[in-house]
Amino acid sequence: MRRLMMILALVEDLLFRSMIREVARRAGVDVLFPRTAAEVAQTARDKPSLAVVDLHAEKLDPLGSLAALRAEGIPAIGFFAHVQTDLAQAALEAGATEVMPRSAFAARLPEILARPPA
Repeated sequence: MRRLMMILALVEDLLFRSMIREVARRAGVDVLFPRTAAEVAQTARDKPSLAVVDLHAEKLDPLGSLAALRAEGIPAIGFFAHVQTDLAQAALEAGATEVMPRSAFAARLPEILARPPA
């Protein structure tokens, strides 16, 4: 029996939120969208299977949130505008387990959400 996954999505962009919500629904995955960095820390205690982090989501303090997620042992995939490779490197240093350009994240989202929980 497949265990239900819970994904924490640190995303402010409404189009990406909608896309993630729809792909998660089709995959049978619960997704939570915290609105503040404090909510990120609170929901991380529920031990989601994965976090996806828009590295441009300023209100959610993406780099600080990645460090908090790493401290909780939660794998996190960061995505960024393809021209900002310095931000990608900072995300890896902060605790992202993987980073990718926004376009690759959008293309791979069904595959990402189909991964079995760790």
